[in-house]
Amino acid sequence: MPICFDLDGTLGHFSSGFVLLREALGDLWGGAPTAEDLGRCGGSTDWEIVDALHRMRFGRPLDEPGYAAYEGACIARFEAAFRPGGQEAVAFQGILAGLHRLAGRGPVWLVSGNAPRLLDFKAQVLGIDPAIPRLGSLPHHDRATLLKLALRGCGGPHLYVGDRPHDLAAAQAAGMPFLGIGPAVPGGHRILAQDAAADHLVAAVEATLQATP
Repeated sequence: MPICFDLDGTLGHFSSGFVLLREALGDLWGGAPTAEDLGRCGGSTDWEIVDALHRMRFGRPLDEPGYAAYEGACIARFEAAFRPGGQEAVAFQGILAGLHRLAGRGPVWLVSGNAPRLLDFKAQVLGIDPAIPRLGSLPHHDRATLLKLALRGCGGPHLYVGDRPHDLAAAQAAGMPFLGIGPAVPGGHRILAQDAAADHLVAAVEATLQATP
């Protein structure tokens, strides 16, 4: 019964993330994609976004060595930007405390659109227990497919906690109930504020799971 959490916007945020992504690609490609290019990309994972930008720039799909090169360039940018004394990530302390409390009771996963090494870096910055398994963006996988990988071989009910419409869409595609964090995903599901206390998160997760057939 894994409870899966998105990271960015759900557990905290790294405000310059898309700028650093574009700069990392500029390091590799000799020129950074524009914000307008980024806005034309479909999908919500690093693989999907970088593949779309690669097709725009070069007229062909991204390959796995190219994705590995992006991952390396991106993690270098993030490590330089969020070094001690540099930019600071914003951690949603109550949500993080609730995540750790839930992880003490049963399976909890991080399932994120970040490339795997970048997900590891962000989780470390936010102080997430390294024992909590992580599943980052893999080649040829969308977010719903990542969720299905995390659920493989596990009985339900399951749950995805996220903050954006693409998180809700992925949960629906994977057949999972959804708990929203913040105001960006209105709907009939439960929604918590980003500054919610740990007790509120745990109670909302329990109520959602109990209401799941």
